[in-house]
Amino acid sequence: MSNYKQISSFSVDDGELAEHTVESEHLYSGAILNLRRDTVRLANDQQATREVVEHVDSAAAVPLLDDGRVVLVEQWRHPVEQALLEIPAGIIDPGEQPAEAMHRELTEETGYAAGRLELLFSTYLAPGYSQELIHIFLAQDLQPTEAAPDDDEIIRVKKIPFEDAVAACLRGELTDAKTVAGLLAVAAHRQSR
Repeated sequence: MSNYKQISSFSVDDGELAEHTVESEHLYSGAILNLRRDTVRLANDQQATREVVEHVDSAAAVPLLDDGRVVLVEQWRHPVEQALLEIPAGIIDPGEQPAEAMHRELTEETGYAAGRLELLFSTYLAPGYSQELIHIFLAQDLQPTEAAPDDDEIIRVKKIPFEDAVAACLRGELTDAKTVAGLLAVAAHRQSR
């Protein structure tokens, strides 16, 4: 699990806000996540309950083709009962670095290998209940290779103009958080050049 600490001019002093775990009860253990219930002591000396999803960290990439299109994957997401158009992503295997995981996932899901991979940012996906940290990359110099999705993944690869994908984010048509964040980060990155 992650030990990420924000370091920038926007860092906060968490000393007056820190919660301290008094008791922890493990409720469920699964293949990629666990669930626990913590009793915590708040900074004001009161106690509260926190439910925490322990999820392995992950990596995602915005893959840009030389012709200006972005490679997205469309797949069914059971929890929201719909197909979503997303940037490719996946969990980081034990002992794997985020960039290694992203190279692997990009090839498996899209059938492209990245010649260049640049870390854009890392962010917590849902810090209100999970400590999962996702590392989002820009993938460029893409070369076609053979896709090899996991047995439990049915994926459709879509290549759309990057500007259309950004516009779809702004219209609320793309609703996956990592995808929206990644596409908007690349748009900002390109404008700052």
